[in-house]
Amino acid sequence: MALPLDDEGIDHTVLSEFRTRLLKKGAETRLLDKLLEKFRERGLLKERGRQRTDSTHVLAAVWDLNRLERVGETMRAALNGLATVVPDWLQAIARDEWYDRYAKPFFNMRLPKTEDEREKLAQVIGSDGFELLNAVDNAVKEMSWLTDIPVVKTLKQVWEQ
Repeated sequence: MALPLDDEGIDHTVLSEFRTRLLKKGAETRLLDKLLEKFRERGLLKERGRQRTDSTHVLAAVWDLNRLERVGETMRAALNGLATVVPDWLQAIARDEWYDRYAKPFFNMRLPKTEDEREKLAQVIGSDGFELLNAVDNAVKEMSWLTDIPVVKTLKQVWEQ
């Protein structure tokens, strides 16, 4: 939602008012249809046949997508932060494919549908992150403050996890 970290959040009445407006205009079906369409795109719903309703299956699919978005966005944030602070250094060490891979937010991307493809993408992102962290470690002799940049600390923490 792009709110600041110290934001108090949304007042509960906003959701209640939203629900009331949906019901008054009969838009709840359109909203449900849109949600179902997105679920189909992500491979969470089958076109025909029996549908799984167990929550563990749904939670596992959501967790996989969330994990992939989290590591992708962490890498993207680190690159953007370093591009602001040390643009020449970053340009010298950045791989050409990083520009395409991390140009757009991951939550706007169509992530791979199959588990194998998602795992391959996660491994590529992981490898990119380790390469960036190694480059930061190698540059510490000239720029000791590089490891103190918040996005670098976050990248290191997420990669350790």
